[in-house]
Amino acid sequence: MNEISSPEERAHFATHGWVKVDHLLGCTVEELQQAVDEVAALPEGGPWLHHRELTNDGPKLARTENFLPFAPLLKHVLADGDIARVAGELLGEQALIYKEKINYKLVGGAGFAPHQDQPAYPFVERVLSVMVAVDDATVANGCLEVVSGAHAELLPQDERGCIQLSVANGLNFEPLELRAGETLFFSALTPHRSGPNVSKNDRRALYPTYNGISEGNLRDAYYAAKLEAFADPASGELVRLSLIQDFEGRAV
Repeated sequence: MNEISSPEERAHFATHGWVKVDHLLGCTVEELQQAVDEVAALPEGGPWLHHRELTNDGPKLARTENFLPFAPLLKHVLADGDIARVAGELLGEQALIYKEKINYKLVGGAGFAPHQDQPAYPFVERVLSVMVAVDDATVANGCLEVVSGAHAELLPQDERGCIQLSVANGLNFEPLELRAGETLFFSALTPHRSGPNVSKNDRRALYPTYNGISEGNLRDAYYAAKLEAFADPASGELVRLSLIQDFEGRAV
């Protein structure tokens, strides 16, 4: 089977720890947006996981997880199509979905502190993070900011599982704006952060995470571990979205 990503794209990923690739959706941007709208409209109490944050305009949806079994188009786009194939090319073997989430970052939504994804991913040694822009991601609405060429090791962490402030302050974070429908692949060790959405428009993004088939199908194990970790009500001022506390949103 022919490779989808180019040698230049794979070399960019190896050097910088991230690469943007276009034309991988297998559907229109409008169809993708409609499918995300349908996930956002799923009622509370199902096996999917809705998380909300408190904004100056009241509570808003911040994240949905564990939705692929209930979203056929998104399952096709993320698990069965070209995005998963490119993920496999970057991992060097067939890629399997480890977890999936939608980060909504609606108007007034909070950003994320500098962190690496790896500490939030149990059971797996090597994973690939991916962002699929559902809407245009801009500096004003809190696009991802990454550090190039810093994906060789886990950096010192603070008590939240984020990069220690003294270390983060010495890193060069570069904003990566994406058009709706573009895909960003980045190493789970690539330092990244994002600001709040201070624009007048909502900004949503899909974040599938992949592991290589040699480590097994770990999706069910991940969500079981997350449900166990979230069984006790959270305390404190920040919303708990992840197995690390990288989100800066206020608790509802």
